[in-house]
Amino acid sequence: MKTRCFRLVAPLLMGLLLCVGAQAEQSADFGDFVVYYNAVRTDFFNPETAKAYGITRSKHRALLTISVLRKRMGLAAQPVPAKVTAQGVNLSNQIKKIELREIREPKAVYYIGEVPITNGETIDFTITVQPQGGERRTVTFRQEFVTD
Repeated sequence: MKTRCFRLVAPLLMGLLLCVGAQAEQSADFGDFVVYYNAVRTDFFNPETAKAYGITRSKHRALLTISVLRKRMGLAAQPVPAKVTAQGVNLSNQIKKIELREIREPKAVYYIGEVPITNGETIDFTITVQPQGGERRTVTFRQEFVTD
């Protein structure tokens, strides 16, 4: 079972790492916790990975990913569950509701949610995170999407 889970998770994590590598890594440090976040077009994922996680592949959809890690000896090391909500607002003040799903694996906990996007659209994301054993914190970031 662990091997099967790893085979499913490895492509998603590799896809996320490749996408993060293409952009600056985004994180917020909150004392004992670090929140990592990113938003990428869903057509960057291979069809098998998208199917395994119920992700709709499209250049007009973005996947928001969030993970929370507890620090050990000053380094982000241990994934922790959290209460996580997210929403986006574009520059025309249109609200983009994002329904997040929790993904739990033997060595990972992360949250994913899809949002429709258009070419040149800039979205201001607001993520609220309350890690298990921690305080509620808010992260904001802005991202422009190119679909053409």
